[in-house]
Amino acid sequence: MEEIKNNDYMSEEVKWYVVHTYSGYENKVKVTLEKSVETQQLEEQIQEIVVPMQDVVEVKKGQKKVVAKKVLPGYVIIKMIMNDKTWYVVRNTRGVTGFVGPASKPVALTETEIKSMGLENITMEIDVEVGDIVKIVSGPFRNSTGVIKEVSEHKQTVTVMVEAFGRETPVELDFIQVEKM
Repeated sequence: MEEIKNNDYMSEEVKWYVVHTYSGYENKVKVTLEKSVETQQLEEQIQEIVVPMQDVVEVKKGQKKVVAKKVLPGYVIIKMIMNDKTWYVVRNTRGVTGFVGPASKPVALTETEIKSMGLENITMEIDVEVGDIVKIVSGPFRNSTGVIKEVSEHKQTVTVMVEAFGRETPVELDFIQVEKM
């Protein structure tokens, strides 16, 4: 097991860090890490995990098609508080080869780098709470109604119980996909 030898990079501030992954494992690392964060209740310490994507127009057989492409293949960007526990969780996620920095010591992104990558999004607020009935305004469940089961401010999502296939199913939606009834 790898051990942290020097705690110079440890911080109680939330910062953005870059993690190197095996090629093609970016989304798997994101999903696995999100599950680990949830099961270990680290949502306050590991706040956001991003695989930077960019829409690109491709022309195939005379047809224009918008495709999402990875901006930084082989990398995942994480907004987190760097401490022994969060370092260990990220570093030991399957598919992660290490943090970007000298001798694999994590180096936080600068404000300029964060802005140029568009990582800091505008935070939305939503006037709904658990138990409210909402209408879904976009996506595959458009025009359906459901009851809010959970509101996640830091992920900017709500979990709505929607009837699908004859039973209630939880659906995670962005704030902009629902409106209060």
